[in-house]
Amino acid sequence: MYTYDTVSAAVNGLKKRGYNMDFNLTENCLVCHGDKFNVTDFEIVEFYRFEGDTDPADEAVVYAIESNKGLKGVLVNGYGVSADSMSSDMAKKLQIHKN
Repeated sequence: MYTYDTVSAAVNGLKKRGYNMDFNLTENCLVCHGDKFNVTDFEIVEFYRFEGDTDPADEAVVYAIESNKGLKGVLVNGYGVSADSMSSDMAKKLQIHKN
């Protein structure tokens, strides 16, 4: 697994490794270039969690996503105070599991 010090370093590193698309989170699905991906339409390949040292608004998770259509991309999502609203199924899918 790779390690990154910042959100931007993680995004740039993933893009260099072929995760070129930008996914956006809606309440019930991910969206990328007009395509919608439900929770069963993608897998989380990697994730990186960042905690804001001085500002809780800087807390974010960077996900490496691969869709069932073969699209590889990145989702950046805030957590805590800056978390986006989402369905319970999407929240379960994006839940961080520690090994």
